[in-house]
Amino acid sequence: MPANQLPLGLDAALSMAAQSLFQVLETSVQGMMVLDREHRIVWISEGYKRFLPALGFGDEREFVGRRVEEVVPNTLMAQVIETGQPILVDLLTNKAGSFLVSRLPLRNEAGEVIGALGMVLLDHPETTLRPLMQKFAELQQELIETRRQLAAEQARSRRPKHTIASFIGSSPAALELKRQARRAALSDSTVLLLGETGTGKELLAHAIHAASARAAKPLVSVNIAAVPDTLLEAEFFGVAPGAYTGAERKGRAGKFSIADGGTLFLDEIGDMPLALQSKLLRVLQEQEFEPLGSNQVLAVDLRVVAATSRDLAAMVARGEFRADLYYRLNVLPLRVPPLRERMADLEALVETLLEDIARRSGMPHKPLSTEALEWLAAQGWPGNIRELRNVLEQASLMSEEAVLTPACFEACSSFAARARALAAPPRPAPVPAPQAPAPAGLRPLPEVIERVERDAIAQALSLTAGNRMAAARLLQISRASLYERLARWPDLG
Repeated sequence: MPANQLPLGLDAALSMAAQSLFQVLETSVQGMMVLDREHRIVWISEGYKRFLPALGFGDEREFVGRRVEEVVPNTLMAQVIETGQPILVDLLTNKAGSFLVSRLPLRNEAGEVIGALGMVLLDHPETTLRPLMQKFAELQQELIETRRQLAAEQARSRRPKHTIASFIGSSPAALELKRQARRAALSDSTVLLLGETGTGKELLAHAIHAASARAAKPLVSVNIAAVPDTLLEAEFFGVAPGAYTGAERKGRAGKFSIADGGTLFLDEIGDMPLALQSKLLRVLQEQEFEPLGSNQVLAVDLRVVAATSRDLAAMVARGEFRADLYYRLNVLPLRVPPLRERMADLEALVETLLEDIARRSGMPHKPLSTEALEWLAAQGWPGNIRELRNVLEQASLMSEEAVLTPACFEACSSFAARARALAAPPRPAPVPAPQAPAPAGLRPLPEVIERVERDAIAQALSLTAGNRMAAARLLQISRASLYERLARWPDLG
């Protein structure tokens, strides 16, 4: 029903209802006060008068008419008037004691705040509500303990799992690598681990962190190849609250924030998209970043260890990897040798891996026969130590023999697949489609381009007396690009 069609007498009924509600509240609560728009106390209930002596007043005439913030310490009544927002339940503590209070704004017919109503619901709630407050204290303590355990669990998950001693081997190649790793651990410079897949680059990253001054701080690992390109930026830099539709309301910390003070291990760095490489370079140079969807610049203190099985120098020459990022990462390069280059470590590796396999599987440890060790040493191991472990685990779990022999390994699926691939007849080369003869005097475009490039490089080398760096500058190409072309035409170099 429209307001102009309300029945006669409704205003009077609402006024009586408000007065009745006010009287009920006055008798139900332990004290009430009413304030005007200027925060002055204009009325207090009979119940409230008993608090006056504790507040330092002997008579209500000294109290009424004063601004509430002058006479009631720690009150928030003024805030209710200024914001128009009620505070339904709150604890107020001052020299008069502790009180459970409620504060409501008062409005006129136009909706404007004209004052506030304050009510003392309970006097000394610590006594009246002792069981509830005790339960609240217990829950708060449980929350604190749960958070402490969660933080401890997260810290344990970020600790290094390996040390330099975990890198098994006493061959010259292994000893040299461990010496370089110890040297690298002494500084905060960026480390670039280079090597084929399965050689133990991640183990070495853990070992370098464990031997560094940052060992007590987090070690955070990111496998770049395993994260979709569209999520990498959020994974690295985090997300500000409400940065995009579906983002968490509280935001999410990125790996750079989590690794602050510690080490960030970037595995498969060669798979990083070009668009993100410039942002990573800025973080490495400036030690600061901006979360996704935020304008706030956050400082970070961390050490980066990167690893790749790809040829970054060749990728730079092809324009697939930023040269400036490559130089920034390639401060302390450590080449992790493949297994075929340190066969002297094979026996120690096999023994360590077999013990770990037995411990994890709960099965008896199976030793290796001399013939089996010789058989393993004769293999090429393109998958390196990861492939070696796979073969040892297959043979240990599938073989009924108490001692592993060459026959146990020859039955492994990985070797059987490789043997089938080697035994398969080679695929016939595709027969090129017949091409129409080129018109007289017209040469194929690739041949023309190659001849022009070759002549330009020969001329540049002649003008610079064979100085390749100067020749690259003359040609306005990178030195790596020049070397790549000279490899195709060795007679020019």
